[in-house]
Amino acid sequence: MDKYIFEIIVVGGGASGMMAAGRAGECGAKVILLEKGNRLGRKLLISGKGRCNLTNTGELAEFLSHFGKTKDFLRNAFSRFFNQDLKEFFENRGLKLKVERGGRIFPETDRASSVVEILTDYLIENGVKILFNSRVKEVLIKDKTVQGVKLYNGKVFSAKRVIVATGGKSYAWTGSSGDGYEIARELGHRVTKLSPALVPLITRENFVKELQGLSLKNVRASVMEGGKPIVSEFGEMLFTHFGLSGPIILSLSGDIVDLLEEHKEIVISIDLKPALNKEQLQERIIRDVKTMGRKIFKNYLKELLPVRLIPIVLRILMHPCEKKINQLSRLERERLIELLKNFRLTVIGTRSWEEAMVTRGGVSVKEINPQTMESKLIKGLF
Repeated sequence: MDKYIFEIIVVGGGASGMMAAGRAGECGAKVILLEKGNRLGRKLLISGKGRCNLTNTGELAEFLSHFGKTKDFLRNAFSRFFNQDLKEFFENRGLKLKVERGGRIFPETDRASSVVEILTDYLIENGVKILFNSRVKEVLIKDKTVQGVKLYNGKVFSAKRVIVATGGKSYAWTGSSGDGYEIARELGHRVTKLSPALVPLITRENFVKELQGLSLKNVRASVMEGGKPIVSEFGEMLFTHFGLSGPIILSLSGDIVDLLEEHKEIVISIDLKPALNKEQLQERIIRDVKTMGRKIFKNYLKELLPVRLIPIVLRILMHPCEKKINQLSRLERERLIELLKNFRLTVIGTRSWEEAMVTRGGVSVKEINPQTMESKLIKGLF
């Protein structure tokens, strides 16, 4: 059996694995990076629609607020290497960056491949050995201490430190199919329930097919439970042939995945006019009645809604569409306002792992040292 000796073995050639291996090499360690596919950074290449949203300009507290119950686990890591450090890392290596709406940071080239090229050069310049088509079967341990790894082809690599950076289950075709979870389980680690997150949602309402491709900007989407909003997001969403997608829907999807375990369906309420409360909307419509009262109702809706949404709204309201707006009853106005502020859709499921951007759940952080990312169960496993 072939045996190769290194100081550090990194399993997985994605963003995490490349950064870890490059930094370890920079610190003088003899490092090998094992990648089961035939190229590095495959998931990076498709991130940000092929443009790679590297990081965000947000403050530490804002970042942490997006990580739910595990936010405190990340505090130490973020305090040591955060968004400004990441920016400097790439800019110092010649990659110019730009800030877009919402504080999102992209390479000026608009090419994710520019990021992969920088990280690949980082590995090479720091002497990291890269081995492709090398799928790890198991991490070898003795007396609860790392000894190395064994590949499916029988090769054994010895090292006192192994960094498992295999990624989640989403976009499995990129090579990230959840191998690391199985490795962690075999070593005694608890793996919490895995579910797709940042994933599009399937709705019960068939009218979404008529709205496919319609993007709504500056709206607020709220997840409802017991008739009350429990979490909401403001921004842009998208109708698809199966339901809903877009930034704010993807952000809410993690909470919805959890709720769907308890309920068969979840209601999402879309506030189409979040800048106005119901009273202000009422005042606006009354003003419009005075200035354009003879306008036909269905034509008047163009003042309030995207054209493609109007037939759906008319169907839901069941108003006589040829009625003039000065002929609307108080009840009809109130129903219109309620719909503008509370356009409801029923979520009955999510799309598959292949469409999920990230994995929710994983190795229990209670069994990992947040200062070093080392396993509390196995010495030398990170």
